[in-house]
Amino acid sequence: MKIAFAILATGSLAALATPAAAQADPDSPFSGFRIQGTTGYDQITAGSSVDDDGNDNNDQSAEGVIYGATIGYDVDLGNIVLGPEAELTGSTADTDYEAGDFEGFGFGNVSAGRDIYVGARIGVKANPNMMFYAKGGYTNARLNVRSSDGTTEFDTNYDLDGYRVGGGLEYAFGKNLFTNIEYRYSNYSKAEVDFDGTLPDSDRFDVDTDRHQVTVGLGMRF
Repeated sequence: MKIAFAILATGSLAALATPAAAQADPDSPFSGFRIQGTTGYDQITAGSSVDDDGNDNNDQSAEGVIYGATIGYDVDLGNIVLGPEAELTGSTADTDYEAGDFEGFGFGNVSAGRDIYVGARIGVKANPNMMFYAKGGYTNARLNVRSSDGTTEFDTNYDLDGYRVGGGLEYAFGKNLFTNIEYRYSNYSKAEVDFDGTLPDSDRFDVDTDRHQVTVGLGMRF
């Protein structure tokens, strides 16, 4: 239901923006379909409601490198740029032992799986080739359950639902090439256990899991 709502919302946003596209500057470097590669720092951690004061050494987090691709469509309305976007990423983040202490964050021995994001962004141009933007939308992430030796052997994962907000800076090298840097924060409040067809999925339950990412992107606009 949340995925369908997010797709409907971003689709409606694109439809509303289409009439304005006819009035946009055709030479704008911030208008049209875009695709980009994305990479950066990824940290998954216990949320603010998780009390881990009993273990001073446990940072309750997993860190790694995010990698993936983003697509979007922007409309330049003058000083404002508006458009929907979607992203598919993976990550090397996983739980680990540090100085004999298990650095878990409430899900046991896991590694980060795929992450799907659907949302929109709005930007303000600082000059003809640079804009600052804010973004927000729906995110669905997976955490793969691992065996005790650290490999992903079990056909089981946690499926997490939440929201994402963030912001960044984008710079256009002419009309077709651009780069950006951004920070995004995600919070996952619902989860279920998926057994990949061997057993029925679990009922959904409450969680409080945060995700912090700092990413850079390089892309093309068409």
